[in-house]
Amino acid sequence: MTLDDFADRVAGIAALAEPVRRDLYLFVTTQPDAVSRDQAAEGVGVPRHTAKFHLDRLVEEGLLQIEFKRLSGRRGPGAGRPTKLYRRAGGDVAVSLPDRRYDLAGRLMAQAIEDSSRDGTAVVDALNDAAAAFGAALGDQAHTNAGEVGEPRVAACKVLAANGYEPRLHDETITLRNCPFDALAREHTALVCGMNLALIQGVTDRLGGNLTPVLDPSQDRCCVVVSVG
Repeated sequence: MTLDDFADRVAGIAALAEPVRRDLYLFVTTQPDAVSRDQAAEGVGVPRHTAKFHLDRLVEEGLLQIEFKRLSGRRGPGAGRPTKLYRRAGGDVAVSLPDRRYDLAGRLMAQAIEDSSRDGTAVVDALNDAAAAFGAALGDQAHTNAGEVGEPRVAACKVLAANGYEPRLHDETITLRNCPFDALAREHTALVCGMNLALIQGVTDRLGGNLTPVLDPSQDRCCVVVSVG
């Protein structure tokens, strides 16, 4: 998550701290269809101009989206102007501190199940293959974005930082202060640590240099450490 991404997500969630705005959001998102300002105002018991202000703020923050529709159902001349309606926005807004990527774990596991069912491979092997492929794609993307990614250890830290691992380079070792899959790793340690190792190995294989990810579990950080040199 970049700083801009983080700022946008925090702003979106912070918008719901205002009680009227929160009530309007909950009202809109629990209705079967998009609602007008008048419907929203009546639904939460606030004046129309107050509802308008907060609904438009929720649109600005990406929590609601707008559509226009003639509620009368008539068309053509004399049908009147379309009414501005609000409904839940399609995107997700979430902030996790520390950074967690359970959605990524879910995608990798779903891919593994599909591959295992199709090819007859063991699910764990398919999961590690999916994680390695994802890591390789991250390494390739680093080359695409920057042309020459520079010194491999620095490039590895940038890629891993962008994906929630909080890397720290010290004494020829990259330690990862955060596990993006922490809760899963606590309950399914061997499975998730193997997935983590395969993902990071995929990254380092693409970046080159003498970068060697190894399992070195610890209570206060990711189970993988990357040796340099």
